[in-house]
Amino acid sequence: MKHLTDYLQQLRQALDVLDLEQVAEVRERFAAARERDAQIFLCGNGGSGATASHLANDLGKGASLEQTRRFRVIALTDNVPWMTALANDVSYDVIFAEQLRNLSRPGDLLLAISGSGNSANIIRAIEAAKELGVETIGWTGFGGGQLAQLADRSIVVDSHHMGRVEDVHTILMHLICYHFMEVPDSAGG
Repeated sequence: MKHLTDYLQQLRQALDVLDLEQVAEVRERFAAARERDAQIFLCGNGGSGATASHLANDLGKGASLEQTRRFRVIALTDNVPWMTALANDVSYDVIFAEQLRNLSRPGDLLLAISGSGNSANIIRAIEAAKELGVETIGWTGFGGGQLAQLADRSIVVDSHHMGRVEDVHTILMHLICYHFMEVPDSAGG
């Protein structure tokens, strides 16, 4: 029982110090991307990749249905044949960067999610995005790693436990998506 109460207490602590101004700013960057009809790209590995896919689903369906303006969003984690071809034939480090080189345009937006902030393929994606004129946002934990330093904007979860970092990233995802689900866009409401 102690493990359960300790885990939840430490999760509450991580949430209590979450900078809501940063969350609101990221939400505004998503709104601005939608307004200018920019493509939003999402990427991550493992649980962070699952969060990227989940966010693409929630923005693409839940936050877009019955709206005048829809989110143009894609999780770079979801084209498994392309990812595995790049990993096999080039390097796992470029599985997201090379997709961005094909798909992105200046003014698009990339959200890169990495618990550690040091995953090589995430860092390469941020570097490629910057070269291509794509705005970058990082979600991380463990002190932020390289991702927090390289991204234009970062939210660093105050935890060194991957489970709690991923929990907070899921909450961030819902804080952003449910705002758009509950508040009609300016053109539609």
